[in-house]
Amino acid sequence: MVIVEFLGPIGEESLELEAKTLHDVAEQLQKIDTISAWLSKCAVAVNDQMTSDLSMELKSGDKVSILPPVCGG
Repeated sequence: MVIVEFLGPIGEESLELEAKTLHDVAEQLQKIDTISAWLSKCAVAVNDQMTSDLSMELKSGDKVSILPPVCGG
């Protein structure tokens, strides 16, 4: 199982998913209406390391963070 956390205004509780790659995570998250709208706008980190490689392999216990865009000053 991997843990998927949603930061900032997404406002969803963390999920535990069975996934071997980030692509598997993305496919499962696309099926959740309240999350799917965010996915094209968000960055992704695995174990606090930014990545855009959907083929990245995951292992049990990995943490996937979904990071929405933010403005700051």
